[in-house]
Amino acid sequence: MMGRNRWMLVGFCGVMVLSALVSAVRRQQVVPGEPVEQHEPVMHVPESRFSPRQRPVDEYNPARTYSEAIADAVEKVMCSVVVIRTGRQQKVVRPIIPGWGRVEWEELMGEGSGIIIDENGYVLTSWHVIDKAEFIEIVLNDGTKLPAHEIGHDKATDLAVLKFEPKKPLCPAVEFGDSDKVRVGEVAIAIGSPFSLQSSVTVGHISQKGRRVQILPYEDFIQTDAAINEGNSGGPLIDVDGRLIGVNAAVKTEAEKKGVGIAFAIPVNLAVSVANSIIEKKRHEWPWVGCFFQSTGTEYKGIYDGASVVISDVFADTPAARASLQPGTAVFAVDGIPVKDEYDVKRIIFNKSVGKSIKLLLLLNEQKQEVELELEEFPGITLY
Repeated sequence: MMGRNRWMLVGFCGVMVLSALVSAVRRQQVVPGEPVEQHEPVMHVPESRFSPRQRPVDEYNPARTYSEAIADAVEKVMCSVVVIRTGRQQKVVRPIIPGWGRVEWEELMGEGSGIIIDENGYVLTSWHVIDKAEFIEIVLNDGTKLPAHEIGHDKATDLAVLKFEPKKPLCPAVEFGDSDKVRVGEVAIAIGSPFSLQSSVTVGHISQKGRRVQILPYEDFIQTDAAINEGNSGGPLIDVDGRLIGVNAAVKTEAEKKGVGIAFAIPVNLAVSVANSIIEKKRHEWPWVGCFFQSTGTEYKGIYDGASVVISDVFADTPAARASLQPGTAVFAVDGIPVKDEYDVKRIIFNKSVGKSIKLLLLLNEQKQEVELELEEFPGITLY
């Protein structure tokens, strides 16, 4: 019985082998008239993970629109931003032995930023950037280095104007905005050379206006959270349309809060008034009408028909005296702009130039009347 089973198993294996041979022969048969195809081994090559996969963007994306607006504004202004490098020599004593030393000269270098405000080569910057400098050099956005000299400066606002000889083609001047119309919360862009890193851009917002932080004799700062560091001084603060709205001036940072700072810029309306005066007269002429103003406080508004500002002093032989203005006169508006405190009055007056006129809306003879006064130069050396 076992022998019979063995032979049956051998026969089954033989049938399977024969079937496999027949199938192989059929696959190798060639049909007459058809070419014989030579098949290469097929290998699957996966797509590279680094191959480009950029899809066309069609739908509206507000974030992209915002980003493009920032980039466009920066591109518009960048050619008007310069690096300002200064140098001076200072005597130092190098100790040799106790009680004895050798006097040597040490070269001190400084760096800041500036803005081209006129195609003829006038640059607006911070005065502390060039203070005590023995030589001044500006570096254009394309890397061109040119000597410059100071035209004049104003200590009260820490502003200075430089002059260089522009090459052809003329350097583009920045476009001026209107700092009076800037609103808190708007986007602000700072450009400059912090830590010698030329053409650096930071973005933030207008945090507040009219700040006074006791850094300068006269302050009407625009506060921003755009990062401003050493080397940004004198550079531009611009809006999303690429217009100058302020000159970066200072940063207030608590040492224990690293990286956290509040930056301040001088409003462009004031800066332009100061710059024009320096270019024309080599110094800034502070305008006034011959009287001082004082905030009344809310408890006195009823006395002055709701006015928040009054004239406190009137000086002889001035526009205010010639107009017969008296102390205690209520002030409602200046040039059509309502004023809520004495700083509003100063801001409007100081944004103008000597020889211009302003209109005061006053309470005269129990009626509101408008009086026009011509601005004269303040007779003192400095206002503060």
